[in-house]
Amino acid sequence: MKHVIAVIVENKPGVLARVSSMFARRGFNIHSLTVGPTEDDTMSRMTVVVDGPEMEQIIKQLYKLVHTVKVTEFEPGTAIEREIMLVRVNADAKRRGEILDAARVWEARAVDVGVATITFEVTGPPERLADFLQLMNSYGIVSLAKSGRIALPRDQKSNKKQLKSA
Repeated sequence: MKHVIAVIVENKPGVLARVSSMFARRGFNIHSLTVGPTEDDTMSRMTVVVDGPEMEQIIKQLYKLVHTVKVTEFEPGTAIEREIMLVRVNADAKRRGEILDAARVWEARAVDVGVATITFEVTGPPERLADFLQLMNSYGIVSLAKSGRIALPRDQKSNKKQLKSA
């Protein structure tokens, strides 16, 4: 099972290496790992997607690392998750219009058009990118680059406690 874990860490050298090696030492395969700044420039947010069973022990181990501030495992449906992908597909002159029409349905943006290929940029939830890749497979994928997943918790749509007391 894939788990999505957000780790807020102090923005210090070596923190990424310590976090990733902690997963490796315990035999977990990291599916994707992204790191970037937060609203506080002294902190970074890591989003780790990892295959494995229960993550309770891993979360405890993450908290033991010196520069870890907060760890959150997102339950399915509780986070907004996005990736970005660049994919170059074969596009001979006869099929170019067909490929562009198919890509438009997925809101993929043509970012480079060559003599024999078109490169698309696609952003969205991981499932959407997988579906786009499946569609483009029939045309022939020449090359592919995909970011790791980023995630933020969903905002509450209503405050149930407020509604009950009103």
